[in-house]
Amino acid sequence: MTHPISIFLLAWTAVTAGAGAMGLNRMVAEKQEALLESRRDRLPALSDPFGAPEAARIVLEPENVPYRNVATWRGNVVATVFWVGEQPSENNPVANVASAWDPNWMQNFGGYDDPARRSGYLPAGFTPQQNPFYVALPYNDIDPDGFHRPEASEVIPWFWRDYRGEGVSVCRGRWLAIHREGRVCYAQWEDVGPFQTDHWQYVFGGEPPRDNLNGGAGIDLSPAVRDFLKLRSGDRVQWRFVENKDVPAGPWRSWEPR
Repeated sequence: MTHPISIFLLAWTAVTAGAGAMGLNRMVAEKQEALLESRRDRLPALSDPFGAPEAARIVLEPENVPYRNVATWRGNVVATVFWVGEQPSENNPVANVASAWDPNWMQNFGGYDDPARRSGYLPAGFTPQQNPFYVALPYNDIDPDGFHRPEASEVIPWFWRDYRGEGVSVCRGRWLAIHREGRVCYAQWEDVGPFQTDHWQYVFGGEPPRDNLNGGAGIDLSPAVRDFLKLRSGDRVQWRFVENKDVPAGPWRSWEPR
């Protein structure tokens, strides 16, 4: 015969065991739900670990940055004529045997680009080894110590696209279109001037050229550009930057850019 106390103990043990199992199950369920919730929270980061923007996200730049639109024309700019090998004079204080970027410019060009003795658009007596359609603008992206100027990467829109290392100009060889009285000539930026070397606010922005001995001239043009546009030194032109792919066929295309 079973004792009543034993029956009670057995019943109590069963109840306790059941409650413990239910508590354990509840604890496991809660832990599992917490783990799943943690994984749900982390899923977005795991699906985009680098935080890349959506492909269609629109990024707007402020409109008050003046040097971004380099394709606009700079109008009413006084142009002067200069040439490879030009010697110093009252209005040309620096000889053009060297350029701002080439200490052997005249030698590498192939000779003296005589503005008075011409054979078509070429100097008489030799065939240039470089493009005779060249210009100078009053900004040098390389400072006297041979490094890029501190503002260069900020003000030159194509700086990082064309960057080839510290001290290598990203301006040299850049194409320009120069317009005068219905004629448009294309030429490459090969030297710095007239007079100024740091006027990025004009070259890449909206400022006018600074006053100088040549009536506020803002661009120097080679004899070939002079002859194509049929201008004289001191005439006014319009100019703008153009991409290499947008330069049309013409006498300037016989010499490919670097």
